[in-house]
Amino acid sequence: MYDAIIVGGGLAGLSAAHRLRHRNVLLLEKEPRFGGRIRSERRGDYWLNWGAHVYNGPGTATGDLMSSVGIDSTPVPGSLAGLAMNGKLLTSGRVETYPFRVPMSWSDRAALMRAGIKVRMAVMKYAKVAAPRDGEDYRVRQQRIYDFLGDKTFTDFVGDLPNDADALFRPTVSRSAGDPEQVSAGAGVGYFHLVWDRSGGLCRNIVGGPSTLTETIGAGLGESAKIGAEVTEVVHAKNHVIVRYRYDGKDHEAKARYAVLATTAPVTSKIAPDLETDVRDALSKIVYGPYVSAAFLTNETTPQRWDSSYAIATPKRAFNVFFNMSNTTRAAEPVRGKGSSIMAFSPARFARPLIDRSDEEILDIYYQDLDDIFPGFPGQVEEAIVQRWPQGLAYCFPGRGTLQPTLTRRGSRIMLAGDFLGTWYTETAVQSGFAAAQDILSALATPSAVRPIDATTTLIGDTHG
Repeated sequence: MYDAIIVGGGLAGLSAAHRLRHRNVLLLEKEPRFGGRIRSERRGDYWLNWGAHVYNGPGTATGDLMSSVGIDSTPVPGSLAGLAMNGKLLTSGRVETYPFRVPMSWSDRAALMRAGIKVRMAVMKYAKVAAPRDGEDYRVRQQRIYDFLGDKTFTDFVGDLPNDADALFRPTVSRSAGDPEQVSAGAGVGYFHLVWDRSGGLCRNIVGGPSTLTETIGAGLGESAKIGAEVTEVVHAKNHVIVRYRYDGKDHEAKARYAVLATTAPVTSKIAPDLETDVRDALSKIVYGPYVSAAFLTNETTPQRWDSSYAIATPKRAFNVFFNMSNTTRAAEPVRGKGSSIMAFSPARFARPLIDRSDEEILDIYYQDLDDIFPGFPGQVEEAIVQRWPQGLAYCFPGRGTLQPTLTRRGSRIMLAGDFLGTWYTETAVQSGFAAAQDILSALATPSAVRPIDATTTLIGDTHG
């Protein structure tokens, strides 16, 4: 009998398995690779990227994981607040000046300034609410963040905005995979805090690309991890858990003292039919938004206007952010090298009209906008690959915080992990994976106890956000 079976080889499942690597564990991943919605591929000095691209650093659960695995990360170089709008490209200067530097009507400027002041004040309050406190379990901090402006949408918070003002706000908020009309005001404000404050949070790139982390963990698990293994059912037994899965064309059944379901909320609900009714109900209310992204490898030999930027918002385009994924390499070069790695990113309402189109159609649409912003860009592309994420990210909607106590309740032999359990994206994935693993380690140390540990106990590796 295994000590634990982890279902799902994304970042949450890999984090749990890595923390449990000295126990008798089995990790099962349906897809032919590890990483889930983390996907990158090396191309010489660069890497193409289609998923999560920025990560937390030292002093966080993600930082602890990278250090344990031996993966390097570096602060994101370049500007995170570039803007290409109404024929104007801005890659430097304070964001407060953008309304005066981008062509738009004075009524739009006035509305944008009023809303901007309101958001700026809210960001200052959010920073205080979200600040970690010594010895605090990350679940407590997460609940506090969910409760901040958690009863209204971002659109309700800022009010109705004219077209250009709305378009300027939308790219930042919709990175969460939800639209401003869907995302809670607190979550939208949190995204502005993320972009404006580079002192913490998602502020680092993984050297070699994000898949370097997930593939290294997967490889380190050896025979304890299987790819191409589809779990069909996870159920409680008297003193253990039964996991049924299909692997290598055959049906298998395995027993474990505990299981960690590090899968999306819909998959978790589907494969675990005997979860408590309120847990299943809470899982059914989690809402995911879609992503479409495309990675481009270019072959230019001269400096480009995007060189000093990491992220450029592109309102009123088919994609809403242009990411310069080669910026980490570029920043370390004594002389600018050949080519770049670029990601065009379409979440939420930007993704919906694209996700069912062919790769060729998506690329044609992207090329039209890319050529308009950076004339000649399509002619510099030597490789382009499209990725669709129908369930890109679980976004925070008004009232989401009421589900959290149910989803994070402990006591079952089947534990949940995944980025849908919080608002910190990859950091939530790592934290929840670590927390599930720590609960299991504590329970294995005291086998007579059914409930792993008390909810107020501080978890190793989870005291940082």
